[in-house]
Amino acid sequence: MRAATPALPMTDEQRSVLEKLIRSRSAPHRDVVRAQALLMAADGFANTRVAAEVHVSPASVAAWRERFAEDGLQNFSAVRPGRGPKPSIPAEKVEEIVRLTLHEKPDGETHWSCRSMAKRVGVSSSTVQRIWAARGIQPHRVETFKLSTDPKFEEKLVDVVGLYMNPPREGDRVVHGRKEPDPSVGPQPAEPADEARPGRHDDPRLQAQRDHD
Repeated sequence: MRAATPALPMTDEQRSVLEKLIRSRSAPHRDVVRAQALLMAADGFANTRVAAEVHVSPASVAAWRERFAEDGLQNFSAVRPGRGPKPSIPAEKVEEIVRLTLHEKPDGETHWSCRSMAKRVGVSSSTVQRIWAARGIQPHRVETFKLSTDPKFEEKLVDVVGLYMNPPREGDRVVHGRKEPDPSVGPQPAEPADEARPGRHDDPRLQAQRDHD
């Protein structure tokens, strides 16, 4: 049996730096992806699982693990000569996609789709999907929100979008952001009996009095 991949050793300080990086809205996309991969590796996930989650190859994850084990966070953003694919999407393009997703709407639509965003910024639909996945963004059903100047708006948006990243089970429905059971699916539990219903007298003395009336 193949031995499990050991968790990547990581200090609390290193973890804190990487966690701040993945929450950043201005960090380069490749750094966000790498930080996510390293954090998962530190939590004990296998390279194949990490690769599937962040949409890279297992070989890339293995190389990042090796480099982190050797250098830590030193030269974290640097690309070793001759290693790894050349970035095909400029960081400015990635940030434009994030900004448009969170702060603008396509003409005549309530939210962006991969296709409409790809057409707007001139990249492929799969590229848009990978960027959204890496940043934890899914723009579905955000039409109930108004674009805001609130400095914490992006955080609030991501919190609500989380509901649609983990959709309700069958038989549940979403009403104004709350999940409620669908009364048409399955039996509903009986309501508890009213212990003090008006007009009901269970005192034995009262019962005896009625019996003698």
